[in-house]
Amino acid sequence: MELPRALRQGVDRLLEKTPLADLQRASSLLSSRYRAELRDGRLHLDGELAVKSYLAARLPATYAAIRASLEAAAELVPDFAPKTLLDLGAGPGSALWAAHDRWPEIGDAVLVEASAAARSVGGTLCAELPAVAARWVAGDVTSGLPDLKPADLVTLSYVLDELDPAQRGPLVDRLWALTAGILVIVEPGTPAGWQRILAARGRLIAAGAHLVAPCPHERPCPLAPPDWCHFSRRVARSRLHRLAKGGDVPWEDEKYIFVAAARQPVQPPQARVIAPPRGGKGVVTLKLCKADGGAAERTLSKRDGENFRIARRLDWSDAVQQDFDSGS
Repeated sequence: MELPRALRQGVDRLLEKTPLADLQRASSLLSSRYRAELRDGRLHLDGELAVKSYLAARLPATYAAIRASLEAAAELVPDFAPKTLLDLGAGPGSALWAAHDRWPEIGDAVLVEASAAARSVGGTLCAELPAVAARWVAGDVTSGLPDLKPADLVTLSYVLDELDPAQRGPLVDRLWALTAGILVIVEPGTPAGWQRILAARGRLIAAGAHLVAPCPHERPCPLAPPDWCHFSRRVARSRLHRLAKGGDVPWEDEKYIFVAAARQPVQPPQARVIAPPRGGKGVVTLKLCKADGGAAERTLSKRDGENFRIARRLDWSDAVQQDFDSGS
């Protein structure tokens, strides 16, 4: 997955006069904070250089994770056509770009972000989306939010990991109250990120939300540690991206986990693929989270005919409409 062309060009213009050595140092610090899921009261994007390092080192991956999460929701609710977006902890606007790429009809967006530097950079990038009326609001999700109106699509991406555990539940409640259509929450695909998503999932179900994705059911998660649910998206690295992160290969894999919940009931798929499929000569093995609330591996071979042909085309994170157990 690559950034939209307009976003990539906007990022290049913002970074063209920034010394590479400065980007590399700031990117290393930023990446270490994300990996440690550090909560020390400081904003991850606490200055212009930190925001620019985010653009170089983290934006492609976070964009890809958000875009994939939105696509998974859209697949299950094909008639959903949001006109308005509310994004909390917006950073430089990653979710806006991902949402607009999926739903170009979004014409109004409110982006709440505590970092003045991120708001400034995000506003510059948003100039590349002239069809969207984007309003940037100074707000800290940890100390109350400004007066906000409900939106068709509400997003919260890579924010729960920065919060004290006691702050997460009330924030999810507030987000759900502001959701007119679908709420999507994205977190890093770590065991801790999965636990945060499970907690948000439980809170949303208790509030009467209807799960859209990735879960094909609203029963307790069938996985138990050391296993955990997560997905991965391969991200194309630009030359600057590789240099800022000190990488050699032209891609990286971003692991993520998410939950999408809707106001209206959704017809769930039969299952979802929750691990990379394993193939062999004439066989494919899928690890599935199933609509009945269970998780199981299913191995199909050429003897399974059309089911095998369908299974062979499935990938990690795909929704499965076929009931492999019944043969239909």
